[in-house]
Amino acid sequence: MKFVVPNLSKLQPNPAWASLPIFDRTGWKRVRFGDVVENCNETCDPAAARLERFVAMEHLEPGSLHVRSWGNVADGTTFTRRCQPGQVLFGKRRAYQRKVAVAEFEAVVSGDIYVLAPKDSQRLLPELLPFLCLSERFFQHAVGTSAGSLSPRTNWSSLASFEFDLPPLDQQRRIAEILWAVDETAVSFEDALQASDEALTTSLGAMFGNGVRNQRFKVVPLSGVARLQTGIAKGKKYPASVRTVELPYLRVANVQDGHLNLSEMKTIVIPEAEKDRYLLRNGDVVICEGGDFDKVGRGAIWREQVADCLHQNHVFSLRADSSTVLPEFLALQLASPYGKRYFLGCAKKTSNLASINSTQVKAFPFQVPPLKEQRAFMSGHGETASGPRRS
Repeated sequence: MKFVVPNLSKLQPNPAWASLPIFDRTGWKRVRFGDVVENCNETCDPAAARLERFVAMEHLEPGSLHVRSWGNVADGTTFTRRCQPGQVLFGKRRAYQRKVAVAEFEAVVSGDIYVLAPKDSQRLLPELLPFLCLSERFFQHAVGTSAGSLSPRTNWSSLASFEFDLPPLDQQRRIAEILWAVDETAVSFEDALQASDEALTTSLGAMFGNGVRNQRFKVVPLSGVARLQTGIAKGKKYPASVRTVELPYLRVANVQDGHLNLSEMKTIVIPEAEKDRYLLRNGDVVICEGGDFDKVGRGAIWREQVADCLHQNHVFSLRADSSTVLPEFLALQLASPYGKRYFLGCAKKTSNLASINSTQVKAFPFQVPPLKEQRAFMSGHGETASGPRRS
C-alpha cells in the first residue's frame, strides 16, 4: 500500500517558494519534543471497535516509514492502544533498531510502540514529524535515555525532553515535500529491485531447475570447473626472521547474499611468501562456510574493489576455469534455488545457523551449459547479476 501525504494541500502556498532558503535558520525556534508532540494513549477493544489489524514490533522495518505487514485481530491479540492513519509509530524497545513508521490504517499496536502526533498542526506539520523521529540526533537521544540490559526501552518523559530547532511552517512544508519525494523515489527503487529479483529467480529456476537439475546439461563436481582456495586464519604468530606484510582481508561479515559490504575492512599480518596463495583476483567467487540457516552458502563476485585483498579461513574463494564457465554464471548457479537446495541439504545445522565445508563445496553438482549459452543467459541479466538480493 502506497502512503500518500494527506494534508499538504490544506496549507496556504507560499508564492516565494522558488527562492525560499529552506535552511535559513533565522526564524527557527528551540522547542522541546513534548511541547509540540503528543503521546497518544487512546485505547479500545479492537473487536468491539471492528478493527481488523494489529501492529507489533516485528511488523516495523528498521529505517522504513511504511507498514508493510501486520497481524489479524481475528487471530487474537492483547493490544489495546489505537492508532489512526497519519500518526507516527515509534518503537521504544531497542530504539537503536530505528523502527519508525507512519500508520496507513486504523489498528491497535504493541505497548512497545508509541503513537505520536503533533499537538498543533499549525505549529508542527504532521508530514514532518516522521522525519524528525528518524533524525540522527533524535535516535541518539532515544538510545542514550534507554534503560534495561536485554531489552532496553526509552520512556516518554525522556523523549519529551529532547530539544530541537523548529522551522516556520512554510519551511516545514517545503522540507517535508523534499523528504517525501526522496522517500517515494527510494520506495520505487526497492519495488523495482524486488521485481528484478523475482524475474531473476524465475529465470534461475528455468535454467537450473528448482531443486532438481536441468537434464539438458552435463553435470560435473564443482572442483572440475573451478579451483577452491580456503582462507587464512587470523592470530598466528611469526618469528622475527619471517618477512611479513599487513594486508586487508575479507571476512564473513563482508560477504552478503549477492553483494559485498566493504564499509568496514580489517587487516591481517601474514608472511610475504604466502600473499599470492590467499590473494583475491578479479572474478573470484567468494562464499561463506556458515551463517543464517536460510543464507548458508551465501556469496558474491570479487571485483578488486580493494587492492591486494586476502580472505579469511571462513570464506572460500572459487576461481573459475575460463575455458569452461563464466564467473558470473558460477555465482548465479550457486545462488539459485538449485544451489540453495544443495547447500541446505548437506549443511551442518545448529539452531538457526548452518555451515558447509570445502569438501561439500567441491562436490557441488555443477551444471555446465556451453559457454555460448552461458553468455546468452548472462546478457539477459546484466553484469551485476549474482543471485537474488536478500535482506
